[in-house]
Amino acid sequence: MAPFGAISADKLFRLLGSSQSPLLVDVRIDEDVEADPMLLPVAVRRDHRTVEQWAPEIKSSSVVVICQKGRKLSEGVAAHLRLLGISAEVLDGGTLAWAEAGLPRVPMVHLPTRTGGTLWVTRNRPKIDRIACPWLIRRFVDPFARFLFVSPSEVDAVAERFGAIPFDMDEGFWSHRGELCTFDTMLAEFGLETPALMTLARIVRGADTNRLDLAPEAAGLLAVSLGLSRLHSSDLHQLEQGLVIYDALYRWARDAMDEKHDWIARGPRTEGKP
Repeated sequence: MAPFGAISADKLFRLLGSSQSPLLVDVRIDEDVEADPMLLPVAVRRDHRTVEQWAPEIKSSSVVVICQKGRKLSEGVAAHLRLLGISAEVLDGGTLAWAEAGLPRVPMVHLPTRTGGTLWVTRNRPKIDRIACPWLIRRFVDPFARFLFVSPSEVDAVAERFGAIPFDMDEGFWSHRGELCTFDTMLAEFGLETPALMTLARIVRGADTNRLDLAPEAAGLLAVSLGLSRLHSSDLHQLEQGLVIYDALYRWARDAMDEKHDWIARGPRTEGKP
């Protein structure tokens, strides 16, 4: 059991992947990051020496502070945050404990540093892969990521002019590879191939490539995605509503796949009886 004011690696991992997960703040010194250039999923880097400057920018209701061993740096930053009225815990054992538990970590090489989060661009009128990928990025890679939806012919030019990362486009790095979808590519490149996310990837792949035999749930995701597209004329509104769908599918894939729902029909009421 983690000590008071700390959270274990296993417990923290179970909190990730939803809109209610805490904000993860990595405060390791540069030397430790250079020696191990990996981040916990959805963690952001901040300088422990300037905590009073960046703390007011925190919008999350709870924070988990992370350093290499879960000692002085994370303890000090968490104490500062609590002093400012922010609920904060430390990751027990730090990044070393997380790695020892074999939990997924994201290579920093794929995360260009930008003020306000990474910027991504893709084709407008998203349906499946182009909603699933932003969900994955927001929930497991960069909580502050922003997404641009533009005409297909302008994606590359917008990416170049605005420093955005193109995805789900032909011949791009973040795209389909053979029979795999962009969602599959991101799972592999970000080191996020957990059982629940791989289950979700199969559903996404089936719905996105019209191979509904890949998973029983693929047909349902296709139907919901097409309906959502017709409900919203704004791609951004559609994205925000679509995130909820993938939140639910992920939680089902993680810990509800064995649960069944049976409706017990009652017989017709008899006169005078309840």
